[in-house]
Amino acid sequence: MPLLYVTDLAYPARGRRYCDEDIFLTSRLREHFALALCHPADARALMPGFDAVIVRNSGPVLHYQEEYDAFRAAALAAGTAVYNPLTGRADMAGKQYLLDLTAAGYPVIPTVDDPARLGELPQVPEYVVKPKQGADSIGLTFTATPDGPAGAVLIQPRIDFAYEVSFYFVDDTFQYALHAPDPARRWELRPYEPTGEDLAFARSFVEWNTLSHGIQRVDACRAPSGELLLVELEDLNPYLSLDLVPAVVRDAFVTSLAGSLRSFLG
Repeated sequence: MPLLYVTDLAYPARGRRYCDEDIFLTSRLREHFALALCHPADARALMPGFDAVIVRNSGPVLHYQEEYDAFRAAALAAGTAVYNPLTGRADMAGKQYLLDLTAAGYPVIPTVDDPARLGELPQVPEYVVKPKQGADSIGLTFTATPDGPAGAVLIQPRIDFAYEVSFYFVDDTFQYALHAPDPARRWELRPYEPTGEDLAFARSFVEWNTLSHGIQRVDACRAPSGELLLVELEDLNPYLSLDLVPAVVRDAFVTSLAGSLRSFLG
């Protein structure tokens, strides 16, 4: 069963080497599947020759939005198996989920998309403003007076958090966690041993997303009050920082991923 593995090996990610991670993953997955690599801009044209497509470290979609939209539409029309499945409700579908989760009372950084609704957020000296269709901190600004067209920006209180932590899942199974002890150095990550409460927090968002299969990364920050708040739920092409976990954890992740793919593909 040949797989088309979508990646941009040349994408210049800050503080990360996407290419190393995908070279490692494909070297291990080929023990289980026949696969070929391609750039995201070529995925639509090449996918008819494969049984399934796995989208991995392909960079922010906004850099190739037209090509991605065409790939997604063609895959849905042809019934092509895509992993992660295209039914994700989080980053895969844009940033609306942050507004939906805020409205539903989930533990997420409070978010609005209209400066006129600023009164619904906690009063703070400074706010985070970023494009609603943004990614990878592109266009992010800090200001005491947020503005912008209603529906075009996301506005959140700027939180003086203790650290950020990410939880990594394959399907609904927790794999490992990493945290950034220094808030100013987001990608200088260290292993993190989550508590039962931490895992319950992370799992609640995986369950909310209702993906039957796939890789998800739950990003959170530790608020001054001590609680975790969701920063992002990445369900499209989450970077995994596999180079920062012990070999036994990497091996277990690959085993889980291969099993998930076999189950997904039937």
